[in-house]
Amino acid sequence: MPIRYPAPLRPGDRIGVTSPSSGVGDALWGRFTYAVTCLRDRGFEVVVGELNHAPSHVSGPREARAAELTGMLLDPTIRAVVPPWGGETGIDLLDLLDLDAVAAAEPTWCVGFSDTSTWLTPLTLATGIATIHGQNLMDTPYAVPDGILHWVDVASAPAGSELRQHSPGRHRSGGWDDYASDPTVTEMTLDGRGTWTRIDPGHVGEPVTLTGRLVGGCVETVSFLAGGAFGDANAFAAQHAPEGLLVLLDICEWSSYDICRALHAMRLHGFFEAANGVLVSRTSAPEPHGFTQHAAVVDALGVLGVPILADVECGHVAPYLALVQGATTTVVHDGETHTITQRLD
Repeated sequence: MPIRYPAPLRPGDRIGVTSPSSGVGDALWGRFTYAVTCLRDRGFEVVVGELNHAPSHVSGPREARAAELTGMLLDPTIRAVVPPWGGETGIDLLDLLDLDAVAAAEPTWCVGFSDTSTWLTPLTLATGIATIHGQNLMDTPYAVPDGILHWVDVASAPAGSELRQHSPGRHRSGGWDDYASDPTVTEMTLDGRGTWTRIDPGHVGEPVTLTGRLVGGCVETVSFLAGGAFGDANAFAAQHAPEGLLVLLDICEWSSYDICRALHAMRLHGFFEAANGVLVSRTSAPEPHGFTQHAAVVDALGVLGVPILADVECGHVAPYLALVQGATTTVVHDGETHTITQRLD
C-alpha cells in the first residue's frame, strides 16, 4: 500500500498547536507566543489549543489531551499539528487515540520529536500516514543552517518531491538557549565540529549507501512500544515497505547502560527485523564507566549485520533534521559526502 502524504502547506492554511504531553510554564511562555507569531508571520493561521499553558509535566488530563489532539487531526481545515515540545509521559493517551478515524480522514502533517515520538511514530506505523520527525514549535523560530530544511519547508513540499539534506558538520556542544531571558533567539549556537560516523562491527569508518523507508523515534519512548500494537514495524514494512526500513534512533538523556538495555529489548521484540540500516542521533547523554553511547548501540544492534551510522542530526542536539517518516530514503556516507535524500512517493 502506498504511503499517504498530507497535502502540502500553503500560506493561509491553519496549523494546530496542542500539547499532548508537557505544557509550557510561565517562564517560557514568551518563547511559545513568539514561535506562534513566527508561524503567523509566514502567512499561516495558527489555532492554539486550550491545553498548552500548563506548568505540570502534562498539560491536562489524558482524556482532554487525547480529545484535543484527535480533534485537530480530524478537522479538515487544520493542515498541520505541531506541539511546543515533547515531554515525559505522553504514552498515557495512546489507547485513547482513535487511529481508525484518523486513518479514514484526510491526512494532516504532524511534526515534532522527543516525547512527541510516542504518538507520532505509532500514527505512521498504524495508518501509513507520513509524519515529520524534527523541530518542535519552540524550535520553529530558528534559522536552520545550510544543508538542513525547516519543517515548514518539508511540509510545504508537494507529493512526488525529492528532498535533499546534508550534515552541516557543526553541532551544539552542550546546553540550551535561555528562552526565559531571550524568547526571540533565532540563531543556533553550533560550536562543535564533527559529522557522521559508521560504527557497525567490521566496517567502522567505511563508506556506505543505505535505502529504505524511514521510521523510528526517541529511544526513551519508542522502546516501550516496540513490537506491540503501537510499535509494529514489521506490519508496517509488510504493508508499505517491502524494500525494507531505515530505522532512526534519537537518544535523548538515558545513560549508555539504559540505552543498551532498551535497544536490546527493541531488537528482541523484532523492531529491526526489516531494517536495512540504522541512523543514530548525536547525543550528550551520560556514558558511565567509559561505556560509550556508540558502544551501547553496537552491543545491542551489532548482531543485526546492517550498517549503523551514528552522530546523525536527528536527535536532541542542535541542529535538527526534519525527516519524513514513511518516505523512501537514501543515505550516502562517503568521504566528504553525508546526505539524506527523501522521495515523497
